[in-house]
Amino acid sequence: MSTESGSILERKARIFNVQKYSIYDGPGIRTLIFFKGCPLRCKWCSNPEGLVRNYQVMYKEDLCVDCGNCLSVCPVHIHYFPDQEEQQQRDLTRSSHKVNRSLDCIGCRKCETVCPKQAISIVGSDKTITDVLEIIQQDTLFYLSSGGGVTLGGGEVTAQPEFAVNLLTECQRLGIHTAIETSGYVKLDSLLRIAQFTDLFLYDIKHIDPERHYELTGVPNERILDNLTELIRRGFAVKVRMPLLRGLNASQDTLGRTLEFLQTFKGYKNFQGIDLLPYHKLGINKYKQLDMKYPIEEDLSFREDELDKIEEFVKGYNLAVKVIKH
Repeated sequence: MSTESGSILERKARIFNVQKYSIYDGPGIRTLIFFKGCPLRCKWCSNPEGLVRNYQVMYKEDLCVDCGNCLSVCPVHIHYFPDQEEQQQRDLTRSSHKVNRSLDCIGCRKCETVCPKQAISIVGSDKTITDVLEIIQQDTLFYLSSGGGVTLGGGEVTAQPEFAVNLLTECQRLGIHTAIETSGYVKLDSLLRIAQFTDLFLYDIKHIDPERHYELTGVPNERILDNLTELIRRGFAVKVRMPLLRGLNASQDTLGRTLEFLQTFKGYKNFQGIDLLPYHKLGINKYKQLDMKYPIEEDLSFREDELDKIEEFVKGYNLAVKVIKH
């Protein structure tokens, strides 16, 4: 955040990815900053590496040549070769390199550096406000030509609120459009602080029923819906984003109840309509690399004609709607 002398008050946040030239996360061409850590556990999450704040080892076992370089450099001995007893217990066909997930990675990246096949990558990087601003400002010309800007997502950006406020403040000072993607599961006072420096909220509604929401995400939705109402009534620009998941939240009854709730905001010019986000499987391989089980076994996706019908159903409520297709 700028001080009276014009310098930046440096803070650090743990970031797990930066995606440039995004066209799905707000207007124009955008730079998307992914913050690590999230209070939700959505069963369909496509960014499992963003769920916890800790550093994590992503390991592509099919690329590993068992050279052992990582074992010799890791200061906490996360990498190892299983002994004969473990091989029998886990029914392993060979003594291939494994990652001990019970140990905490310290983010030194030594194993990543010495891996000859790029089978190992460390998720999480601590960056200052200046670090992130330098990345964002590399694409200022794209923002100006397209009406784009920066979008903070995750994980959950509101889980690191002080950094978010400072970064958004600096972006606005530089004339860069700001947006955040959020689940809305955060204390209202923290959300409102962030809102002062946010040009657009991309706000998730994952399920309208509180019990079903808890089953699917691990948290209830009362705070989420209350915060959404407060943002819109206070005049902040909001676009609602709704994931579409076959059999979980896309029935006409569930959609209808959600749309009836959103219809109460039709008279607010700052309510910018709805983005529908069809289910995809783009993050499944990440689960394997993190030794995590993907919670969903069935196919939750929709055919094109089914998405067209859902879009028409939503339009029947006289709400602006767009299907986002990656």
